[in-house]
Amino acid sequence: MAPSEESRSVKSASYQEFWPRYLGEHRLPANRALHYFGTLLGIVLLFSALILGSWWHAAAAVVCGYAFAWAGHSFIERNRPATFTHPLWSLVSDFRMLGLWASGRLEEELERHGLGR
Repeated sequence: MAPSEESRSVKSASYQEFWPRYLGEHRLPANRALHYFGTLLGIVLLFSALILGSWWHAAAAVVCGYAFAWAGHSFIERNRPATFTHPLWSLVSDFRMLGLWASGRLEEELERHGLGR
């Protein structure tokens, strides 16, 4: 079941409560794909910043990571990013979702929370 506008405005009391809500706000594969791309590009840019000692690569890492994710929420999913209510949990969940997808276990996790196809 998709989270309602009301449920998105309420802060989660725990990460265990937040995670299914986060997944519900990332139901559409195209939105998730933008998250994966932005997260991976952000990682590449962050490593580039460390190797080259370039502050603008570090800034670009943050901008790219958020820009692609927010575009997915604005234009594809049409919901509000969890970043605004739970910034740290949202960041952790971006990496968790990417890891589950890369390991082929995301569909199973979506099903477990009643969010599968």
